[in-house]
Amino acid sequence: MSEQRVCRRCLLFESGREDILLNVRRHIEKIPPADRTADDVYQCRLAVCRECEHLVDGTCLRCGCYPEFRAAFKAQTCPSKKW
Repeated sequence: MSEQRVCRRCLLFESGREDILLNVRRHIEKIPPADRTADDVYQCRLAVCRECEHLVDGTCLRCGCYPEFRAAFKAQTCPSKKW
């Protein structure tokens, strides 16, 4: 039996949770372009999340979201008000 590693400050694509990441990416593709965050802003948001103490194993412990998904919405904000 192998032990599952907990990845602190890892986004989904870094945590090895490919099944969830693929599902999140499918949902991101369905966001209307007018509601989707610009790519440069999206990457900046994820960089902030990657440094956050509340990010564990691809999940924000403040709100329970997957940051890759929340950051993709133009109107969303960080629950810790970091972006």
